[in-house]
Amino acid sequence: MSITNLKMIDLFSGAGGLSEGLAGAGFHSLFATEIVPEYANTYSTNHKGAIVRTADIRTLVPNEIRIELGLEREELDLIAGGPPCQGFSINAPVRSILDERNHLFKEYLRFVDAFAPKAILIENVPGLVSFERGATLHAILDALAELGYGADVRILGAAYYGVPQMRWRTFILGLRGKNLPEHAFPDPVCHAPVKPNFTTIFDGHSLIKEPLSENHARFITVKEAIGDLPPLRCGERGKEIRKYACEPFCDYQKRARIGSIGVFNHEAPLLSKINLRRLQYIKPGGNWTDIPFELLPKGMQRAKQGDHTKRYGRVKADGLASTILTKCDPHWGAFIHYEQDRSFTVREAARIQSFPDHFVFTGSQGQQFAQVGNAVPPLLAEAVGKSIRSILVEGA
Repeated sequence: MSITNLKMIDLFSGAGGLSEGLAGAGFHSLFATEIVPEYANTYSTNHKGAIVRTADIRTLVPNEIRIELGLEREELDLIAGGPPCQGFSINAPVRSILDERNHLFKEYLRFVDAFAPKAILIENVPGLVSFERGATLHAILDALAELGYGADVRILGAAYYGVPQMRWRTFILGLRGKNLPEHAFPDPVCHAPVKPNFTTIFDGHSLIKEPLSENHARFITVKEAIGDLPPLRCGERGKEIRKYACEPFCDYQKRARIGSIGVFNHEAPLLSKINLRRLQYIKPGGNWTDIPFELLPKGMQRAKQGDHTKRYGRVKADGLASTILTKCDPHWGAFIHYEQDRSFTVREAARIQSFPDHFVFTGSQGQQFAQVGNAVPPLLAEAVGKSIRSILVEGA
């Protein structure tokens, strides 16, 4: 088995952050399914050679796809995927088992049954652990066991794996016909000032993978992530490809530029005049509380000082970004550039998510932001993929 030719398919693929990271670990995507056309187009643009099916997964017949790919059962190395998680999110207005998105796990399991891959990977939000008091997570693990997979779950902090933001993801990994070893989940490679704000205990055990005390590597800062990108005025559009502002001054930037011919998706969103006035008062590390009372949105004039601490936040150059969301709107969170009076561009959000610069997002600017915000950080996916690869290839 070649470590550069492990075969996988990606379900609920989105723009392809999970596949991009797994490719760095030696997995080649044969097939992806995504219901949103703009997301599917970005996936196919960046993953040449993969069959991308733009469809509701419930309409697909897994065995027909397996035959189309020329695979026998038990031949595929990995099925990866992130079934829609909004219904599980701790940030969702109402979390209900009746949310139809919660039942798309069953569609993932249909593919596992048809392909019988050597390994499975499911990623989701941390809120999955506490949803229905853990009953849903138990049901997923039990269903995988019935299909012959020894599976386990951990919550991984992206910042521990070199991603410059405060993002957490739940990963379920499983192996066909054997128990999952503890080291299947990668050890953190650096320290970072992050703390979980969600349930971390499942069946009496902590799910968090924390860095070892002897590991002295530090986290990647926002400036290290985006400091070489060209400066822009608020609302500045124009060039499809821009030149870098300087030579790369850290390894993160050097890695991001591999295979790149320039800076794509780097156009500054247009902010309203009142928001531009507000930005002038916000210092690095500050937020809405820096804004004069009379300039605050009416709803926030009634807020307490300790509320909404990320809103209208300006990131610190030497700090971590907050979680990149599907909109980098200042009203949503800390998405103001550390020294330029504007919000992040799609490329800056993608850099903070650890996408390489050769990865191009298609569709409208709003659709591009949504693709970036919904993605699994590729560096985090690569770390998980390398752990899976070591088990599949080396039996370690």
